[in-house]
Amino acid sequence: MLTAFLLLPLAGVLMIAFLPKDREHEAKYLALLVTTIAFAISLFTFVWFDRSVEGYQFVDRLQWITAQDAGFTVQFVLGVDGLSLPMMVLTGLLTVAAVLISFNITLRPKEYFIWLLVLETAVAGVFLSLDLIQFFLFWELELLPMYLLISIWGSGRKEYSAMKFLLYTIGGSALMLVGFLVLGLSAGTFDIAELAAAPPAEAIIPLAAIFWFIMAAFLVKLPVFPVHTWLPDAHTDAPTAVSVMLAGVLLKMGGYGILRIVLPILPQQSLDFRMVLATIAGFSVVYGALITIRQRDLKRLVAYSSVSHMGFVLLGISAMGAVGLSGATLQMFTHGTITGLLFIMVGLVYDRAHTRQIADLSGLMHRMPLIGTVFVVTGLAALGLPGMSGFVAEITVFLGAFGPHPIATSFAVFGVVLGAGYILWTVQRVFTGPMNERWAHLPDATEWWERTAMAGMLASIGIVGIYPRVLTDVVNMGIAPIAAVLGGGA
Repeated sequence: MLTAFLLLPLAGVLMIAFLPKDREHEAKYLALLVTTIAFAISLFTFVWFDRSVEGYQFVDRLQWITAQDAGFTVQFVLGVDGLSLPMMVLTGLLTVAAVLISFNITLRPKEYFIWLLVLETAVAGVFLSLDLIQFFLFWELELLPMYLLISIWGSGRKEYSAMKFLLYTIGGSALMLVGFLVLGLSAGTFDIAELAAAPPAEAIIPLAAIFWFIMAAFLVKLPVFPVHTWLPDAHTDAPTAVSVMLAGVLLKMGGYGILRIVLPILPQQSLDFRMVLATIAGFSVVYGALITIRQRDLKRLVAYSSVSHMGFVLLGISAMGAVGLSGATLQMFTHGTITGLLFIMVGLVYDRAHTRQIADLSGLMHRMPLIGTVFVVTGLAALGLPGMSGFVAEITVFLGAFGPHPIATSFAVFGVVLGAGYILWTVQRVFTGPMNERWAHLPDATEWWERTAMAGMLASIGIVGIYPRVLTDVVNMGIAPIAAVLGGGA
């Protein structure tokens, strides 16, 4: 089942690649078919996931590289637990939304949808891999489609932004590979489950150094201050669908890597440096919010808000307890749907007004009531309004982190206040007020693919906000073993 979810997009790549030139417009329908089936597989896996059994389920395993003399093997092994399953569903949902909002792509559509499907496989591979080398290979595979999608179909300084993204990620990945090799060769296995069951006590270099080698890659991907500067550029110049994937699932690779690899395999080092992580998290939340308030480009505003919101993920992780870790996982999922939908709305506004400058936009609600209403609802979810998924995640993070890190958590709570400020300010400037005659001709969201993408994302935000147990019961199963290794936190 998991192998089908992983490889199905590649089957779609082959189908699209063989489309003749005069039928390349059909690439979007093939991409939609493939991603919809993959999303259905993720939902089927979620429903059939046994919530009474701990550990990994639906495991697919194959010996890949055997090196008897060196004393290790590299496996192709996939599996899901309560931590990876929500990320699998999120990947399926957001890829469908990304394909839908790309239906108006006219520049080299075959290549565009091919790289979008390759991106889905790469991200899914990260969330499903249970071998360090396999994890690293999928982590690196994601770079190629992202670079091409931004540099070819982006706008503005697209080549600069794509290269900046590439260099930041490769720099962190190089350090991560060193850490993985040292861990695997020291323990004689690259199997993540085996390493977590028996964390290494020593290695050829200090484990504290390995901790920061691996953390460097994950902190860049989150991202948090000061390794965040690639994100606003990449978002601003990327096409809308790529921004959705970048904010929705690619940033989650960092938080997921910390939870899946760093905490269970290097538990003592994680506990030793949790105060450092909490300090970075609290500062990132406030810093990201303050920088967001200063933005005048609608897309950069949403991009910088991600720096602030991903600080909540790191704050929950730094608590090292079951509640905080569950909050971090919930924040990854809810941020993916909320910010992904915000980027969709910004893209719809830009497609019609051909500007993202907040000072040039006003009174859009008169001409685009559906787009305006969905933006307002999503903005309220982003600032943590009760009854929506953002509130569930943020309050769980605060409850888990306040005990061990009261000062950092207090800063993060202040970040929520700042978040309310920039969200409400944006709504007031862009959508409310008297109608601007300059925008009197703008149409609302009338195409079925636009409305379908919005409806799917809104449904996720509402369901998790109203009945969070649909997600928390699964998440808690994945977090419990990690919290046990850490001693339950403090």
